[in-house]
Amino acid sequence: MRNIKSTIVLVLVAIFSFTSLQVKAGGHGKGDFNASEFILHHVMDAHEWHLVGDNHVGLPIILLDQGLVSFSSSAFNVPVSVEQGDYAVTQDGKYAIFHETIYKTSNGELNFDSSGHPTNEMPLDFSITRNVASMLLSAVLLLLIFGSSARAYKKRGVESAPKKLQSWMEPLVLFVRDEIAKPNINEHKYQRYMPYLLTAFFFIWINNLLGLIPFFPGGSNLTGNIAFTMVMAVLTLIITNFSGNKNYWGHIFNPLGSSMPWAAKVPLYIILLPIEVAGIFIKSVALMIRLFANITAGHIVILAFTSIIFIKQSAGWSGLSVPMSLFISVLELLVAFLQAFIFTMLSALFIGSAVDEAHH
Repeated sequence: MRNIKSTIVLVLVAIFSFTSLQVKAGGHGKGDFNASEFILHHVMDAHEWHLVGDNHVGLPIILLDQGLVSFSSSAFNVPVSVEQGDYAVTQDGKYAIFHETIYKTSNGELNFDSSGHPTNEMPLDFSITRNVASMLLSAVLLLLIFGSSARAYKKRGVESAPKKLQSWMEPLVLFVRDEIAKPNINEHKYQRYMPYLLTAFFFIWINNLLGLIPFFPGGSNLTGNIAFTMVMAVLTLIITNFSGNKNYWGHIFNPLGSSMPWAAKVPLYIILLPIEVAGIFIKSVALMIRLFANITAGHIVILAFTSIIFIKQSAGWSGLSVPMSLFISVLELLVAFLQAFIFTMLSALFIGSAVDEAHH
């Protein structure tokens, strides 16, 4: 047990050390470290994947611009500094990247309006960004993990005692089934929703964990990207409403039941019906914002504590910064699991309300 605790502490210290290296690399000299710019750069998506220090891995750029155009993001290797900020141009001068948005250049340059926004044309961008690459990586990891467990069950039988990776996965699968699906969905109907609930739980959890690693193959903030959380929430919305029975839709479009006369119902319907219909979408919006806000906040707090050392430009501040960053990092391990659990539980709750039968 002591060895396990020591290993966990060493891993967390290593993670923090790499985070510090990244922060140090963010400044170009004494007095010019911009904490807000650095933090926003790391929580937003990017067209490259950070390794350590100033080292990056180029990702595929795929553009639709009078035909399919593809090249590596490392091709943006001609730096240009303007009043609005730095941007990079490809060697041939055709494209430029500014704040992670790709533009077609005008004679190798970007033109800006009075607000500092580029006015150049933007090609359709289908690039493999850091978040997309991280999502594909997590999908491969999940296929390998569950594929290995499935082969073990097939080889030794379902009734045999789990071993190795199988012994880690079985309690988690049973946890999703017994603590999330069964209590919130009709016990005769929960099995058809288990594939989605298991996928949502493990997909969110593994991406939360990858996001806590500040270097390759982590470093992306996928679950803190509102586009990702929106898609997950929309999937729950679609499954919920396509699963809705007569009782579910009756509560939405006839919330007052049949006991009241229609003359008394009409004024109340004018108020209640829009609220009930809006509630269909509000639940999914809450799912989307909750996951996005909690994960992004954790990344920002860790980087903010680490940045104190470089803002104050004094190693003495590490006495506060290092323990607090380490504490938040440990807390984020819990948050990573908790947010996956909450998203899956609320999804099961919404689905359960849609398939629940009327009680008399």
